[in-house]
Amino acid sequence: MHFENFPTTFTQKALTLAVQIALLSGLTQTAFAASPMKETTQQLETILVEVDDASSSEQAGGYSYKQAKTATKLNLILRDTPQNVKVYTEEYLEDRNIQSFQSLMKNITGVTVSRTDERQTNYARGFSVDYYLIDGIPTTTNIAEGDLDISIFDRVEVVKGANGLMTGAGNPAMGLNLIRKHADSKELTGKIEASAGSWNSYASSADISSGLNADGSLRGRIYVKHSDEDSFMNGYEKTRNVAYAALDYDLTDKTSLSLAAAYQELDRSGIRWGGLPAFYADGTQTHFDRDLTVSSDWTYWNINTTALFASLKQQLWNDAALNVAYSYRKDDKETALLYYGGKVVKETGLSAIQADTYSSDTATEENNIDVYVNIPFQIGGMAQEVVMGGSWNKNELLYSYSGKPKIDNYILDFNRLQTHLVGGISNPTVGSTNTTEQSGFYASGKFQLMDDVKLVAGARFSNWKYIVEGGKTNREFNDQFTPYVGLIYDFLPDHSWYASYTEIFKPQDKKTADGNYLDPIIGKNYETGVKSEFLDGRLNTTAAIFRIEQDNAAEKIDGSFVQGTTEQAYRAVNGVVSKGVEFEADGQITDQWSVNLGIANFEARDQANKKVNLDNARTSANLFTKYALNSWSLGAGLNYRSKIKNIDGVNPIQQDAVILVNAMAAYQVDANIKLQLNLDNLLDEEYYDGIGANRMNYAEPRKATFSVKYQF
Repeated sequence: MHFENFPTTFTQKALTLAVQIALLSGLTQTAFAASPMKETTQQLETILVEVDDASSSEQAGGYSYKQAKTATKLNLILRDTPQNVKVYTEEYLEDRNIQSFQSLMKNITGVTVSRTDERQTNYARGFSVDYYLIDGIPTTTNIAEGDLDISIFDRVEVVKGANGLMTGAGNPAMGLNLIRKHADSKELTGKIEASAGSWNSYASSADISSGLNADGSLRGRIYVKHSDEDSFMNGYEKTRNVAYAALDYDLTDKTSLSLAAAYQELDRSGIRWGGLPAFYADGTQTHFDRDLTVSSDWTYWNINTTALFASLKQQLWNDAALNVAYSYRKDDKETALLYYGGKVVKETGLSAIQADTYSSDTATEENNIDVYVNIPFQIGGMAQEVVMGGSWNKNELLYSYSGKPKIDNYILDFNRLQTHLVGGISNPTVGSTNTTEQSGFYASGKFQLMDDVKLVAGARFSNWKYIVEGGKTNREFNDQFTPYVGLIYDFLPDHSWYASYTEIFKPQDKKTADGNYLDPIIGKNYETGVKSEFLDGRLNTTAAIFRIEQDNAAEKIDGSFVQGTTEQAYRAVNGVVSKGVEFEADGQITDQWSVNLGIANFEARDQANKKVNLDNARTSANLFTKYALNSWSLGAGLNYRSKIKNIDGVNPIQQDAVILVNAMAAYQVDANIKLQLNLDNLLDEEYYDGIGANRMNYAEPRKATFSVKYQF
């Protein structure tokens, strides 16, 4: 692996800890002695890893997972969570070769992805996904823009609809929770992987875990990765470095501590900003080669991310426990961009409007604290559980500098795109800093009312404020009440009906005529459905119907301004209503046959009954199925997205329905070595990855990736 650009100190510490893991375990020589060069093949001794299946999909295996805490923090199986919940497991992500956050979002059913450049906007149920969770703690940092590498995470839990009980502020789209990998193994285990793919894409990684003391109560884990990628787009290159270290320590039989640190470095050059013009000057639609980008060799978009995690779990009495968690994240971002927003003369290939440039240097920092106690108990011989806690989040823009690099030829020739930089890149303009802070207190409970009837209910009180340098747009909203209530009825041993009502609030920056800020938008999520388990619980399904309503949405008051200013005035009205159906199925049909299926459809209209968010696909479906036979595993899948449309520009632009075919083949050479080939967009479908006002972006053509994995 090559780490020339990796921070030396961090890499040295990571490699040092990896060596310490091996030395302290006392098993290094044994592990490598188990594979001597002999004429006969020697089977390695099976190592049993002691782990609670509920805490690791990595060890549980398969395409299904039994539990998820994202919606309520209660220890609920999926059937007892009164919302549509799906878990994307380690095995599924590995089979699909999904390693980045942006790739993950493209494969979540009901999510529409719009990729304008390095930025990717995600929508669900007709609303923008504007928050995420890591280890159950909400983050307002845009991890989609940084295209977070998800190799350090064990699984992804997705809760559709409003999830305000655990997250506080946001849109009623969905909650997406990335659960990081822990140091679970008391023995020396590891995985080394190398891959090569289309457009000179190469990657290598190592993942090592072991116990660090005699009884395995102290365990460590190291993960490092390096990748270099070219692209189907001319001039685009991407380099990624990842390091992750975790320590898990059972201090006593009732106290456990977890510490982790992660660093990700993502450097991208020759990047696009805003995409290609969708129309020629004569109004006809453009059709360029897919490899064309409006860019130059001096452009870049780099993000370095540092993250820290700490959590403590203390058993109190019986099965009650105190849980304390802290997380820290800092993003350092630098850009130098070339933009073109006009039209092209078809006959000459020359642009009708000059190009523009932008550069920046910014840093954001986020701190999160979450403390809660979960208390299981019994009433009348039936199990109950209550969770009570509080959380605090602070996101700060530490600094922001920007500039406009000078280029020597402003008129772009789309037959031969090239611009040269005049001088260096500087960012002399200082931007305003800002802080978003949120705190909340929450409680939830699962109550067994009868043998076959359960009630899940909770509430949150949140305080939210935004402070900007200079104070002009400061605003604060206190005591925001967010209820959660759901009923589950087990009408058959393996089948449950559920109904729920959940809320979430979204602060807004619009003012009334008297100068007061409008109250937050309230997203109300009504949902009902049936959840089932088949084949002894190996296959899980959910069929859901939902309706989302918005209250207090801002609407312009024509001809009215904020008192004493020329600022537009607004009033609160009922907002968008979205309603639809979803179906999910995941798990094992047989021991050899795995399936992951999802189908979703929705419609969204405003108060005038007019369709909105037309660039969100109304119908989407994802299917991937794998069959294992002896040493072979063969997988295939389809991704479907109905047509989308953008009407914001002078001319509407539309992308017709898209069907993508994906395939996978893997061969287990022996107990340790596995070969795998992934083919994405197998039929080489040409389509837009994102559309906007008078612009579009081509999506990735057919792509192949071959990997070799060695596991011990």
